[in-house]
Amino acid sequence: MPLTPQATPTTYWLEHAWLGAHVESGVTVEVADGRITAVRTGTPAPPPGAEALYGLTLPGMSNTHSHAFHRALRGTVQADSGTGAPPRSRSQAPAEGMGRAPDSFWTWREVMYGIADKLTPDSYYALARAVYAEMALAGITCVGEFHYLHHAPGGTRYDDPNAMGQALIAAAADAGIRITLLDTAYLSAGFGDPPNRHQLRFSDGTADAWAERADALKGAEHARIGAAIHSVRAVPAGQLGTVAAWARRRQAPLHVHLSEQTAENDACRAAHGRTPTQLLSEHGVLGPRTTAVHATHLTDEDIALLGGSTTGVCMCPTTERDLADGIGPAVRLQEQGSVLSLGSDSHAVIDLFEEARAMELNERLRTRTRGHWTAAALLRAASADGHAALGWDDAGTLAPGALADLTTIRLDSVRTAGPLPRLGGETAVFAATAADVRHTLVGGRWIVRDGTHTGVPDVPTALADAIAAVRG
Repeated sequence: MPLTPQATPTTYWLEHAWLGAHVESGVTVEVADGRITAVRTGTPAPPPGAEALYGLTLPGMSNTHSHAFHRALRGTVQADSGTGAPPRSRSQAPAEGMGRAPDSFWTWREVMYGIADKLTPDSYYALARAVYAEMALAGITCVGEFHYLHHAPGGTRYDDPNAMGQALIAAAADAGIRITLLDTAYLSAGFGDPPNRHQLRFSDGTADAWAERADALKGAEHARIGAAIHSVRAVPAGQLGTVAAWARRRQAPLHVHLSEQTAENDACRAAHGRTPTQLLSEHGVLGPRTTAVHATHLTDEDIALLGGSTTGVCMCPTTERDLADGIGPAVRLQEQGSVLSLGSDSHAVIDLFEEARAMELNERLRTRTRGHWTAAALLRAASADGHAALGWDDAGTLAPGALADLTTIRLDSVRTAGPLPRLGGETAVFAATAADVRHTLVGGRWIVRDGTHTGVPDVPTALADAIAAVRG
C-alpha cells in the first residue's frame, strides 16, 4: 500500500475541526497532490461532491518515539517471560503476602533482548507493518522509529547491511503512514564495556562504521532518514561528535535517550565526572534539531542546558510509568525553552490521546495542582511539534500548504458523548482514546475509514500472527 498522494483534487467537509486553538464547525478542506490547498470556515453543510467527516477532525498525530519490536512485549512480565532472563537472588524475593518480586527497567531489558534475538528482516517487516497499522487506527500519521536492531544475531551483517531498516521503511509504506527512520548508533554495553552477546547485532563497531552504513540508507516519499545516539552509555564519549556531525551534515533530526534511569546518571558521573546532559553538550549533540527522549532525572543545570540550546524533549508517559522510570520535569523544560513532543516508545499502549493526557495528569499527581498545559498545547505536542521533531515541519496542522494528514474522532461514543463541540480540544485530550478514531487520512488518502484499516483489514490478526512468529 505505497503512500502516494491523491491524483485528483478532493474536497472534505469537516463537521467540527480543531484549527490549532479552537474548534470551528462546518469547515471545508480542499486537497490536491497530497497537500491542503484551502481551508474555508462557515460551511454548515457538505458542498456538492465533498466527502463528509463527521465528528471532530484534528491534524494527523505524530508518534515521536517508537521501538516497533517492543510491541511483542505488551502484556508480559519478567517473571513468566520464558526468555532466559537471569534468576533473582534471594534478596530480591518477594516478602510473604506481597506477591511476585519487583521488576525494574533492567530486568525488563533482558526480556526485550530475548525478543530482539529472534527477529529477521521478514519477521520484523510483518511485525512493524501490523504495529504501524495499529498506529494508523489510533490516528497516528507519522512515526519516529528509533532503530538499532541492525544486524543478524552475533553481529553478522546481512547481504544488505540496512535490511532491517529497509524492512521498517517498507512496513510503514504498506501500513500507509509516514516514517522518520532514526538510525541509531549503539556501540557499547556501557562506558567502555564491549557489547554483550545480545547487543552485538546492534553495533557497527565504531561511529565511523555506523555513519558509513547509515549513509547508504535512502528516504522515500513517505520516509526520511534521521540519526540517533542510543544513550551516553552506548556510544563512547569520543564518538558522540561523529554522530552529531553526520546529522548536521544532512540537516537531519538527531534523537537520544537521556537520563531515563538514575543508574545511568550515576555511571556517567563515575566515568566522566559529569551528567549525561553535560557530556552531550560538551560534544556538540544538543541543539534545535536534537530531541532528548525521556529526560526524566535531570539537574537544574541539565534543564538549563537543554532549554538554552532549544533541544526538544520527547516525553513517553505510558512507557515511563510502565517501566517505573519516574516523572520527568516537563513543565520546567518547556519553561526553559525545550519544545515537547510525545511518543509511545515501548507500546504498552498506542494512544497519543493517553500520552497527552498522562503528561498533564502525571504533573497533577506530582504537584497536586491542575492546569499545567492547555488542551491546545497538548494537542500541539501530539501533532505539529512531534512532526517537527521528526523533520516534517510541513505536517501537523490544518492549514493551506500543509500535508493533508487528518484524524477524525467520534463524538458519539460512551467516552466522548456529551461535551459541546466548542470543547472539542478538551474532549480529545481528556475524554477520547484511540478507540474513538473513526478516520485517518495521509496525504489525502484514506488509510482508516470508519474504523477499518484500508490496507490491513484485520489488524488484530496481523498483530497476533506477527507476535506469535516472533515469540514462538
